[in-house]
Amino acid sequence: MSIFSEMGSTIFKNEEVLSAEYLPELLPHREGEVKQLARNLLPAAQGRMPQNTFLFGSPGIGKTATVKFVFRELEDYSGVKTVYINCWDYKSANAVLSKIALEMEAFVRRRGVGKDEILERLVEACKKSNKGLVICLDEVEQLILREQEVLYDLLRINQYVKNPVGIVFISNRPDVFAELEPRTRSSLNIEEIEFKPYNMEEMKDILQERANQAFRAVEQGVVLLASNHAVNNGGDVRVGLECLLKAGREAEKGNANELEIKHLKKILPTVKPVKPKILEERVGEVEKAILKILREKKKLFSGELYNYYSKTVDSPISERAFRDCVKHLAEINLIKTVERKRGIKGRRRIISLA
Repeated sequence: MSIFSEMGSTIFKNEEVLSAEYLPELLPHREGEVKQLARNLLPAAQGRMPQNTFLFGSPGIGKTATVKFVFRELEDYSGVKTVYINCWDYKSANAVLSKIALEMEAFVRRRGVGKDEILERLVEACKKSNKGLVICLDEVEQLILREQEVLYDLLRINQYVKNPVGIVFISNRPDVFAELEPRTRSSLNIEEIEFKPYNMEEMKDILQERANQAFRAVEQGVVLLASNHAVNNGGDVRVGLECLLKAGREAEKGNANELEIKHLKKILPTVKPVKPKILEERVGEVEKAILKILREKKKLFSGELYNYYSKTVDSPISERAFRDCVKHLAEINLIKTVERKRGIKGRRRIISLA
C-alpha cells in the first residue's frame, strides 16, 4: 500500500476555498459594489456603450474579486467578452494588446510585431466578433508608470468598431490618473467606486463562510482570532485566509480532527501583510538587491546605496537607471525617500524601507 493512501486529511474538506484566487458563488459585504459595477457594464449586453469604471481602495478588500464575479455573470448572461489583465504580469503596450487580441481569437505572432499592427488586429477581431468587449486593467498604475500611451489606444477603439468596448480600472491609489497625459485623462469618462475596508464583523463573516467550506471541524474562537489578525494587518482578507490555511496544515501535521486555537496561535507570527510580499516577488532583480541592502543597512544616502549595490553585482547598471529603480520602489511604497539639506552640496536623499 502506498504511504500516500494513508495520508487522507482529517482536517480539510476543501482546501481550495482558502486560496486567494478562489472566486466564491457570493461576495459577502460587497453586494452594493457588485450591483453598481453590474449596472455600469449592463449596456454592453444591450449593444450600448458601458460606463468605464474605476475601482479603488486598500489591498485585499474585494476589488479584483468583485470584477471577476461580475465578469463571470456578464459572460454567462449575455455572451459579452470579458478580459482580465493584471498590469504587473503584462507590463508593456504590446503585451497588453496581444493578450486582448488573443482572447478575441486574433492571431498575433509572439515576436517582431509592432504595437500598431497588434492594435489593427485587435480592431479587426472586435469587428468580426460583433459582441461587446469589457477589459479590466488591474493594478493599472504599473501601466501608467511604464506605457500610458496604450490607455489612449484602448480608449479609442470605440471610434473604429460598432460593438461597444468598455474598460474597468483597478488600483489601490485613488489619485492614480493624476499622472496621465491630459488627452488620455480627458478620454477616460470614468465613474468611481470606492471600496471601504472591512470592519471586524464583516471580516469574521467572510472568514467564517470560508472556514465552514474548508474544514471538517473548527474550534470556537479560531475564526475570530484569524479575523483580528487580518484587520490588524491592513484589513486584507488574504491575511485571514493564509492564517486559516497555515493553521489547517499545522493541525494536519498532528493528525488532529479539529482546527484549534493552539494551531492558529503557533503560525500567527509567520503571517505578515500580503501586499508587500507580493510586490517584492514581482519587482526586478536590481530592485530586489536594493531591498536586500536596505534590510541590512536600514537607511542610506542615495549615493551610498548605489555604492553598496555596485559592490554586490558583477555588472551594475548606470546611476541613472538605478535612480529609476529607486523611484519605482518608492512609487509602489516598498521604500521611502526623505530629502535632507546637507551644507553647500544642497539636498541629499535618505532612503529606507517603507
